[in-house]
Amino acid sequence: MQPQDVAPRPAASSADPVVDVEQAEAALVEHYPRLVRLAYLVLPPSLGRNRRVVTAHSLAQRALPRGRASAAAVIPAQSKGRDGDPGYAFVRLQVLRTALEAGQPLRFTALPKRSQLPPLLPQVWGLRLFPRSGGADELTLDQRLSALSGPARAAYVLRGLERLPDGDVTKALSAAGVADPAAALREADEVPAQYALLGSPEFDPCALHARPTDLMRRRQHGKAALAAAAALAVCGALLGLPGDGWAPDGAAAPVYAQNPAAEAALDPAKLTRVAPTAWESAARTDFSVWPARGDLTGDKALLRRALAVWARPGESVQVSATPGTPSGGPAGPPQLLYAGTVDSAHVVILYDGLRIARYAEPADGTKGAALDFARVDGADRTEASALVLGRADGNVRYLTAPWVTKAVERDLMKPNAGAMDLDLAKGITAPMAGAAQQTGACTSWNVLQLTDATGTRLLTDLGELIPAHLTTGRPGSTKEASGAEALRTWAPYACSLGAVRSAGVRSVNAWAYADQSLPDASGTAHWVCTRAETWRGGGTRVLAQFQTPGGTYGAVAAKAENVAACGPKDPNVLAGVLWKSEAGGWYLLAAGSRGTSSISATGGIKATAQGGQLAARTQQGAQAELKGTLADGRTISGLR
Repeated sequence: MQPQDVAPRPAASSADPVVDVEQAEAALVEHYPRLVRLAYLVLPPSLGRNRRVVTAHSLAQRALPRGRASAAAVIPAQSKGRDGDPGYAFVRLQVLRTALEAGQPLRFTALPKRSQLPPLLPQVWGLRLFPRSGGADELTLDQRLSALSGPARAAYVLRGLERLPDGDVTKALSAAGVADPAAALREADEVPAQYALLGSPEFDPCALHARPTDLMRRRQHGKAALAAAAALAVCGALLGLPGDGWAPDGAAAPVYAQNPAAEAALDPAKLTRVAPTAWESAARTDFSVWPARGDLTGDKALLRRALAVWARPGESVQVSATPGTPSGGPAGPPQLLYAGTVDSAHVVILYDGLRIARYAEPADGTKGAALDFARVDGADRTEASALVLGRADGNVRYLTAPWVTKAVERDLMKPNAGAMDLDLAKGITAPMAGAAQQTGACTSWNVLQLTDATGTRLLTDLGELIPAHLTTGRPGSTKEASGAEALRTWAPYACSLGAVRSAGVRSVNAWAYADQSLPDASGTAHWVCTRAETWRGGGTRVLAQFQTPGGTYGAVAAKAENVAACGPKDPNVLAGVLWKSEAGGWYLLAAGSRGTSSISATGGIKATAQGGQLAARTQQGAQAELKGTLADGRTISGLR
C-alpha cells in the first residue's frame, strides 16, 4: 500500500453551516450502515478483516460533535450529504477524516492519534468478525483497492458509494485533510469503475460472520484466569461469612451441573420423528408434519455430529443465518426432516419449531462442514412446501413437502414458454438452475412451480434455505403468481428479485398498479410495485418500477425500506421518474395507485394534475418532491 498524503485539517470559514448534536445524531442513526461501509472501504485492508470491521464501527460511533451545539461542528458548504442533509455531510466528513488518519503509519516522533490505535469500543471477546464472502469480482476489487493509497481509496469510494462528482470529491478530500486531492483522483482512475460492487455483502461490516479466536491461546489464558478466580472465590467466601454469600442464585443449578434438557437435545435417539401420513390428519400443515426422509436417517454417528455442531460449531465450520435468525443450539430435541446423501455431501436437516437448521459435510470426512439456519416461524402450507436440500455447479435441489404432487421448472422472464417437469423421487427434485447463483447479465430467472391438492404456486431461490413465495395483485387480495396473467406481470421484473437476495425474504408480491399514456404519442407505460416481506417482520423492501412500451426490463423508479406503502396496511403507492420521449423531450412522469385524486410536484419541478397520473415537461437532471392526495383526503408521499 502506498503511503498516505494527509494534511492538517483546514480551517472552517464563517460561511460554513453549524450542525448541532441532535441533527448529527439523527443522520448517524439513519445512515449508520452506509457510514460504517464507507469507513470499512477507506480503512487499509492491512489491518485485517476483524480489526477493520471493529474500527469501522468505532469511527462511525465517534463521529458526533462534542457538545450540544459546537462551533467545532462545522461542515464545508460544498459537502452535500444524503439529499442535501448537512448533518449527514458532517458525520460523513468525520468518518472519512478519521478513517484516513487510521491508515497513517505510527511514528516515534509524534504521539499517535486515537484512530490509529485499536478501538476501545466496540469489542467482541473470543470471536473474530468478518463480512460475508463475495464473488471473484469483489475479491479482485478489494485487492485493487488495497494497492491504492488511503486518499485514492477514499476518492474511489466517494465516487462509487456516495455518487459524488469529481468536484465534490475534491472538496470532501480537501476538507478531510488530504494535501493533494487531484493526485488521489488520478490514482483512483487506475481501478476500473466497478461501483456497483461496493454495495456487495463482501464490503458490509453490518452483516457479519463470527468465528472463535485462537483456541489454544484462549485455553492457556483461561487456565490462568481460572486460578485467579479460584483465589478470588476463596477470599470472597471468607469475606462473605456468616450469611448466604454475596448473591445466591436460588434454585439455579451450579454452573458445572449437567442440564438434562441440553443433553437430550444432543441425543440422536431422542430426535422427533413424524409418521409419513401425519400431515393428512394434522390441524397444522407446516414443517412440523414433515416425515423424516433420506437414506441416512439411521446413521446415529452422523446425527450426533450434526447435533453437536449445532450446539458448538467449531472454528472450521462455516455458519450462516438469515437476518433475524438466532444461531444458538436447540432448546430440546429437534425434529428430523432429512438425513441422506446429496450429490457428494452428507446432509442433515432439523427443525425446532422456530428454525430450519441444515448441516452438511463432505461424504469423505468432516473437514469443510457447513451449518445454515433459516427462520420459519408461522410458516403456512405454501411456505412450508419446499426447502433447499443442496447446491452444486450452479444448480439447486429441493426437498418438498409430503403433500406436493408435482414439481416443474419455468423461466419467470419467459411467461409464454413451457415449463419443464422435474423428477420428484421421495420428495426430492432433480437439480434445476439456481437463480440466486447466476452471475453477469440477467437473461433468465428460473423458479420452482409446485402443485398439490389445493393449487399451484411459484417459489424462487434467493440464496437461502427457504425459497420465497411469489404472488401478484393488490395488497390484501393477492393471488398466486402461477396464472398466465400473473406470469406476464412478473416477467419484466424478475431480475429485480436479485436486489433482495440473502435478506430473509418470506414472500414477494408484484402489483401492476397503474398504466400511463406517455407524452408525444409514445405509447403506454406500466407501473408495478414489488414488495418483499421478511420472516422477521422488519426489513421489508418496496420497489416502484417503470416499464416503457416494448421494454424487456422494468426500471427501478423509487425504492424504500420498512414502509407500509404497497402493503396490506397501506395499499397505496406513488412514484415518479424522469423520462425522455422519442421526440427528445424530457418529462416528469408520476403515477399513483387507484384512489389517488391528485398529484403535485414541488422543488425543481412545479406541476399539479388531477387524478392518479402526472406528466410535466422538464429538463434533464431536474429533481422534485411528489405528494398525492387520496379520495378520502389523506396525503401520501412519493417513494424515494
